[in-house]
Amino acid sequence: MTHRDLEGWTIAFDLDGTLVDSAPDLIGTLNRLLVEEGLPTVAMEEAQKLIGSGARALLVHGFEAAGASVERAESDELFERFLTDYTAHIADGSLPFEGVVETLERLTERGAILVVATNKRSDLSELLLEKLELTRHFAAIVGPDRVSARKPSGAHLKEAVTQAGGDPERAIMVGDAAPDAGAARDAGMPCILTTFGYTPVPVETLGGDVLIDAFEDVEEAIDGVLSDFYVLKALKGMM
Repeated sequence: MTHRDLEGWTIAFDLDGTLVDSAPDLIGTLNRLLVEEGLPTVAMEEAQKLIGSGARALLVHGFEAAGASVERAESDELFERFLTDYTAHIADGSLPFEGVVETLERLTERGAILVVATNKRSDLSELLLEKLELTRHFAAIVGPDRVSARKPSGAHLKEAVTQAGGDPERAIMVGDAAPDAGAARDAGMPCILTTFGYTPVPVETLGGDVLIDAFEDVEEAIDGVLSDFYVLKALKGMM
């Protein structure tokens, strides 16, 4: 497939489960809190499915899975303890997925604007990306605290793209879970979904335009989406 010029296009990426395998440290913090509360830990494989909607949701789901009350999981004191522990261990075991750095570099070389649109708080996202030396690739890092509504609202994606200096009408979302697919659909953006991320339901059911099994496949998926875009544009021009 021919690589198109990406000048004028913005690619928005989810963070956890899309760019970075962050489960080891997120679940590590969750399990340390569960032990401190006298509760059983959750298995990594099962707990990965709880990631994607932010730290508070992870706490609630994790404590529910351990048989604790939702009320306890929703307490501000527990949330602050989570943030303190996670900040101290944010990149102990987290790593970019294979092919991330090379793919981001190629997309930039082709003229694309890259932005992170994540339900992870902006300061935590910036800290993680900085520790993994990924910050330089992105024009903006946009958590839910920097937009009017978090994913699955399309406003998150549109505002993230705008903050990066891009045009929401010429943007593509790359994610791994329902909030990403829902936000892309709401924003009217094409959506590429990974099959290696964190989702409690089969990714095939989420309505993504393209599914990829490895991050190295992002570039080809983008080219396919753009090919469809320009074919449709040409057909409309003939009407």
